[in-house]
Amino acid sequence: MTTSVIVGGSGGLGRVLAQRFADRGDTVIITSRTSARAETAAAEIAGKVRGLAVDLSRPETINGALVDVPEVDNLVITAITEDFTTVADFDIAKAVHAVTTKLVGYTETVRVLRDRFTPAASVVLFGGLAKERPYPGSTMVTAINAGITGLVKTLAVQIAPHRVNAIHPGMVGDHPRWRDVRENPQVSRTPIGRLVTMAEVADATDFLLRNTGVNAQDLFVDGGVRVT
Repeated sequence: MTTSVIVGGSGGLGRVLAQRFADRGDTVIITSRTSARAETAAAEIAGKVRGLAVDLSRPETINGALVDVPEVDNLVITAITEDFTTVADFDIAKAVHAVTTKLVGYTETVRVLRDRFTPAASVVLFGGLAKERPYPGSTMVTAINAGITGLVKTLAVQIAPHRVNAIHPGMVGDHPRWRDVRENPQVSRTPIGRLVTMAEVADATDFLLRNTGVNAQDLFVDGGVRVT
């Protein structure tokens, strides 16, 4: 029996991944910032799915929030913040919240669950294309996603022999955040002629979890837009 933990699995890419794992029979634990949202999503996904409340922006609470997780075969951390700020209009509170959530919170989650990893357990952390392609307001998003690369490298050494990799999606065409954007200029710049899909990002995440030879890597799922 495989147990997959998806932090941030109540919506977006995390939920697509949770549905994929549930459909194949995994025991799935998804988290959201509130228990109500996590439990509602778990019921909608159906199967052997349980919802827990985990707030990565309060890393001191993560240990207690995950105390009932028995063992882990797959750990995926997708949770993000949308704390957009520029240098010209820098918001310190938003910046601290973003860094705490995605770097401190991710690290503490791995630390807390490490002693429950099964022998073949693997970890995937979500970054994003903004680490290579900054955009207006992405000051902290770009910096933090670059930090995910460094975090993966140090974790790969510290939690060995368990593997850890990062996935960096580009703009995702059928994601609720982007699917209604008309005349998206990135479409014409992407060599495959379209934006990537949530299913493709989920498939790439599953690859990183399954392929036992891939470790300490950044995988971009962007349709090749970085070369244009």
